Amino acid sequence: MKFYMTPGSCSTGIHILLEEIGLIFEAHIVNLVKGDHLKPEYLAINPNGSIPTLLRDDGTALTSFTAIAIWLATAYPRRKLLPEDEAAKQSALEMMHFCVDHIHGDGFRRVFTPERYATSKTPIEAVQAEGRKIVAAALQTVNDECLGRDYVAGTFSIADASLFYVEFWADKISMELPPYCRAHYERMKTRPAVRQVLAEEGYRI
Repeated sequence: MKFYMTPGSCSTGIHILLEEIGLIFEAHIVNLVKGDHLKPEYLAINPNGSIPTLLRDDGTALTSFTAIAIWLATAYPRRKLLPEDEAAKQSALEMMHFCVDHIHGDGFRRVFTPERYATSKTPIEAVQAEGRKIVAAALQTVNDECLGRDYVAGTFSIADASLFYVEFWADKISMELPPYCRAHYERMKTRPAVRQVLAEEGYRI
């Protein structure tokens, strides 16, 4: 398989899952700053021009965090990336969607790409502030829902990979993580696969 990624992005979460499973894959760096995601050769694989992308052995591509994570969990069930208990499984899936769609999509997108939302009445600084407010409130929601658990659904799952990358972003821009999220973030960094991924992507633990 071929994995198209950008270090330090949401693709870091998928990178962690690939290493947790122990899959052999080719890693291809997509430089967003240089516009690699808009080049014809990449758009031929992922017409959305987004990352991550996982090109499977059969030649088909998965082009979103959620699609890749769920496929990995179902294709490699022995790794138990989703709980067997139905309630815990639904909890993991809901949290993953919350992290990807709301914390990332509604919050961090305003922080990192405020120009998408800025207008003459809403300057970039105001958009970024709104994004930070969304992220802070959302992480508090995670804190309140998951307090007392080591991992989102009790044991490590795809939800933890999604939560980790938004915690990672919050930490990098000096946002305060609520108690559960801070403990979860530090716990994740002790996992061998996470340590390996961060090292490979150029980050100190």
